[in-house]
Amino acid sequence: MDDIMYLVTGATGIIGRPLVEALLSEGVEVRAVTRSPEAAAFPAGVEAVAPEAIRSALRGVHALFVHPRAAKDDTDELMRLAAEAGVPKLVVMSAINVDDDLDHQPSRCNGDRNAEVERAVIDSGLPWVAVRPTSFAMNTLGMWRGQLTFGDTVRGPYGGFAEAVIHERDVAELIARALLDDSLLGRKIAITGPEALRLDAMVPILGAAIGRPLHFQEVPPEMAAQGMIRNGLDERFVHTLLARYHRELNRPATVTTEIESILGHPARTFATWCADHATAWA
Repeated sequence: MDDIMYLVTGATGIIGRPLVEALLSEGVEVRAVTRSPEAAAFPAGVEAVAPEAIRSALRGVHALFVHPRAAKDDTDELMRLAAEAGVPKLVVMSAINVDDDLDHQPSRCNGDRNAEVERAVIDSGLPWVAVRPTSFAMNTLGMWRGQLTFGDTVRGPYGGFAEAVIHERDVAELIARALLDDSLLGRKIAITGPEALRLDAMVPILGAAIGRPLHFQEVPPEMAAQGMIRNGLDERFVHTLLARYHRELNRPATVTTEIESILGHPARTFATWCADHATAWA
């Protein structure tokens, strides 16, 4: 597959870096869009380009990955340039809740525009695949690490809320397959971890991975919200997130098998994610 080029936006983020690695492992070349090409430190086989060079970067690429945060303010222009360049395929990442009421999507409070970016890709007139991951296991770092610097207790509301969080490498590998495999064209692919876990069950799993006797202590939502906001989380995001927990507390969590059916291996467990990121909790 020499000389086949894939263009990745958001290339230095949580999904971008493992996606670049997954594509390189398939023997293709990668052009990676990043705001700081000189500091990106990509491996050999990756051409780092600045967003300002996107027009020339689109020339000759076999497929384009559209990261919603990287593209959100310029998606229409990116679609126009991709069409002009004759890009054969677009793969966009959105979220498993992209079709929910916009007021029920916590990530929108942090600036995400998953619905708008996915719609722009689908309406572009170019062949497309939409990948819709559930919540990232990585989110637990932002939610819990601050608390764990002071002890072995995670305090939060709605300990019975469950979801099948996903390892970022599974997301990246699925996106890589979508970029490489034309049989997935036209699909909206919802992906999750292999099992739904309650919040109060996830904390001791993390503890086992990092060698600490962690436990979850349930507190009232109002108290939890105050602590999250004090720790720097956006107030609107916090209230929208806790409203989601309350709304979905007794609703069966979504669990899909798309990772295994498409990639040929089960989705990585939360325990695996914790082991892979054990040093991040020091």
